[in-house]
This record gives sequence, C-alpha cells and structure tokens, in this order.
Amino acid sequence: MKNCKKLFIHGLLAGLVMLIVGMIFGQLVNMMFPTLAVQYDNTNLFRAFDDPAMIWYFIYFFVLGVGIAWIWEMIKDKIKGKTACQKAKNIVSKYWPAVLLPGMMITYSSFPVSFGMILSWSIGSFVQLYAGFWFLAKKNK
Repeated sequence: MKNCKKLFIHGLLAGLVMLIVGMIFGQLVNMMFPTLAVQYDNTNLFRAFDDPAMIWYFIYFFVLGVGIAWIWEMIKDKIKGKTACQKAKNIVSKYWPAVLLPGMMITYSSFPVSFGMILSWSIGSFVQLYAGFWFLAKKNK
C-alpha cells in the first residue's frame, strides 16, 4: 500500500512538472511563432481559456503523470543510463514515437490545424514527457 501511495504522489508531482514545463514551452513557442498564438485564439476550433471545460486540460497532466509513474515503476530497472537525463532520454525516445506520433498523424488528418501546430505539439509533448520521466528517475534512484 505504501508503494502505491508513493507511486501516486510521484505521479502527481511528475504531472505538475509536465504542466509547468508545458506552459513555459507553450509561451516560448507562441513568442517565437506568433501565427500559432493567433490559431489558438480561434474559438471556432479551441475553447476559450476561461471555459469551465478547460479544467480537463490541466487534469490531463496529472492523469498522465500517474500513468507514466506506473509505467516507470514497471520498467525502471530495464532502462539504460547512469543519470536521470540518460534514463529519461532512453525511455522517451521509445515511448514518444510509439504513442504520440500516431495520435498527431490522426489529429492532423482529422482537424483543421496547421502542420506547425502539430509540430509544436509533438515537440512540446516530447519535452514534457522528458521532464516527467526525468523527475521520476530523480525520485526513484
């Protein structure tokens, strides 16, 4: 039971790390590519930030954090690398293409969003996952 509690807490903290990294990454991308920021303002495609349903956007990171903590717990002994950075890179380089890229392909083919937006989401997800797994690797030495 104690291990489940630890896993859950570490997962929630990893989710917080991913949320913070994602928010910073998003701001940087919007500053570097203002045309993406304009696309986010399209309320015909995206919910307004003050829409109550946007709470699910924030909850997503915590659910993902608990999910990757669970995955980490199962495979942490099999991940190569001496440092947390190496371990995070090794797991994300396998997890990201298998899980994220197919989803981005279907999103691009199904929704009227630009390739630039899909690319920024893909890179942002890689960075967020790296931060989440890095945190878990640091916490579970």
